[in-house]
Parts: sequence; C-alpha cells; structure tokens
Amino acid sequence: MSRTVITRAGLPGRFLLGALLLGVLAAAVLLGPTALSALRTEGVPLPGGPDCTVETSDGAVGLDRAEAKRATTAVALAARGLTSDTSGIDDAVLRRLADGPVDDAGPALSCRGSAATDLPREDLTATGLTPRAEQVRSELTAVFGEQSLGGFAPGGVGQGHGGDSTHYDGRAIDVFFRPVSEENRREGWILAHWLVAHADDLDIQYVIFDDRFWSAHLARAQWHPYAAPAPANEILRHLDHVHVDVLGGDAA
Repeated sequence: MSRTVITRAGLPGRFLLGALLLGVLAAAVLLGPTALSALRTEGVPLPGGPDCTVETSDGAVGLDRAEAKRATTAVALAARGLTSDTSGIDDAVLRRLADGPVDDAGPALSCRGSAATDLPREDLTATGLTPRAEQVRSELTAVFGEQSLGGFAPGGVGQGHGGDSTHYDGRAIDVFFRPVSEENRREGWILAHWLVAHADDLDIQYVIFDDRFWSAHLARAQWHPYAAPAPANEILRHLDHVHVDVLGGDAA
C-alpha cells in the first residue's frame, strides 16, 4: 500500500494549527484526563510504548518486562556456561546484552522506572541489609554466582560513604568489578542491565555504574549521566563497582 507524504511546507499554516489542536484534543479523549499533563512532561514515554529497550547495531528493539528479565538472565547464565529459555527474543538483543556496544563498554538496555509508594519501612537483618536489599543480594547471587560484594556489614555501616548514603540504612549493595578495564566494565553492565530489568520485582530504586545512573523515580526509560562528587575518582564515579539500592518505605 502506497502512502502520500505531504511536507510541512506544502500545508497552509491554519491547517497545520487546526490539525495540531485536533490531535491534542483526540489524545485527551482517548487517553483520559491525564493525557495533556503527560504530554507536557518532557521525556516521559507515551502509553503503548515498550517497557524496555535494547539498542542493537540494527536499531532499538522493544521488549516487555518479562522478555527483558528472560533476556538479561539468559545472558548472565550463559557467562557461567548455563542455559535458559530465550524463545521469542531477537538474537541481536542477546548479542548486544552479552557483548555490549562495539566501540566501548556501556549501557545497552534500559526500562521505564516505576517506584512503589506503599512499602513499609524495614529494619536491618543479621547481614546488615534490610529484607528488600537482602532479597536483591540473594537473587543476584543465584543468577550470577558468588560476587565480590561490599557496602554493608552485620550491625550496619556508619562510615565510608556520603552523608545521605543508603548504605547507612542497609538498603544498598556494591558489586565490584576490579580492576577497571573494558572487560570488567562489560561484565558490570551485564549485571546492571539485569538489575534494571528486575527492578519492579525487587523494589530497586537506583542503579549506578560507569558514570551513569538509572532511577525508578524517572518514568523515562533511559540511563542518565552521573555527576560524581569531588574528587571524582574511579570509586566515586562507580567505575569499579555497580551500586544498587532499594526503596526505603513510607517512613524512610
């Protein structure tokens, strides 16, 4: 079926304005009373878009949340010589998640943020983590095997992090990939992608790695530049470790 393309220059100004107004009104009717405010929010995906996106060499591929979880888990297990179900997932997605971008290690997958608002506050367990953070530790260990972990200790930690750090609340874990190298950064991104894909299930709030961060509080499915505090060394820039923390609950 052919399509006629009409350029903007070929349309009278009044027709353009009328078409725009009709489109906005139609959105309000079809999408509900919050449509206009959603449209005004820069960077927030409109309804109907994919939960997650993987940037492949052939372009962006959309995944629903279940596909993103299966894909990131499959890549993590494959690194350990294990297999899992990848049916229905584009091979280009799996290759990009496993190998990372061609030119340099970096993010390939991101998902929409969605932070639960009805969670109770939790106390530390014997490990020095809250139950939600302990669940993250348990789940990532089950998939990735034993990792080099830090940022928590029995009884909690009281120093070594910024003044408002979630490490002091037992809500944060650092997963180390040392020394800083392209190979270790690629391995770190495999874990970071898995955390983002599973963020809804695990009540994950932030993932920080390699000068970038992902937030459950930002609906836009994107990694954002991370501004490290001075002296901005490889630790503060999170070049040598993936930081993950969980939501604190309504009293935090």
